[in-house]
Amino acid sequence: MIKLKRVYEKPARSDGIRVLVERLWPRGLRKEGVHIDQWMKEIAPSTELRKWFGHNPARWEEFEHRYTTELREHSEELARLRRLARGAILTLVYTARDETHNSAVVLVRVLRARSIAGRS
Repeated sequence: MIKLKRVYEKPARSDGIRVLVERLWPRGLRKEGVHIDQWMKEIAPSTELRKWFGHNPARWEEFEHRYTTELREHSEELARLRRLARGAILTLVYTARDETHNSAVVLVRVLRARSIAGRS
């Protein structure tokens, strides 16, 4: 099972394995104060794409397309996340305020799509 959660929300036991999927460490948080099991910077959108998007919902569809394209270059990281989710709860932790238009939403969609495709 894969869940999403903002890094600023209180960690819970029900989160299972918590993986930060951001290129930059969250502002205002100390590493000691945040329960993160793994930090996968490399799976986050490129700096260029992140800056271009700027959390602008008007750019969402194009961002989804571009980030999905970038993720094709990260098959090892995607496989690692799928392995972590197999038989456990995996929570992808992100920083964006917008819970609908952020890179973690795209990432979980890609992970779920490939998981389903891999079963057939």
